[in-house]
Amino acid sequence: MQDLAVAYGYQPWRAVGWMALLLTAGTVLYSRTPPPPLKAGEAPHFNAVIYTLDLLLPIVDLGQERAFNPAGTQQWFSYLLIAAGWILATTIAAGVARVLSRR
Repeated sequence: MQDLAVAYGYQPWRAVGWMALLLTAGTVLYSRTPPPPLKAGEAPHFNAVIYTLDLLLPIVDLGQERAFNPAGTQQWFSYLLIAAGWILATTIAAGVARVLSRR
């Protein structure tokens, strides 16, 4: 998997491509059927791109993830996005550190 994703760290730019692919897939999935809000009167306006970014980017809180409650397939895809986001963000950070340490 590491070989396919980033060539064992030698091509960390591939992780950016995977992030873009997952962002597109999540945006399409969540824009077709938006998840219901946790609290109907208090939830911000749903934005599929921001919601997907909120799932993909670790540590960053854009306010969408905690306001909506996906179920079924959407919930499992959310778990996948969160896990992939952590793995890919760590890979990108390691790749950047590797490039900077060479200079």
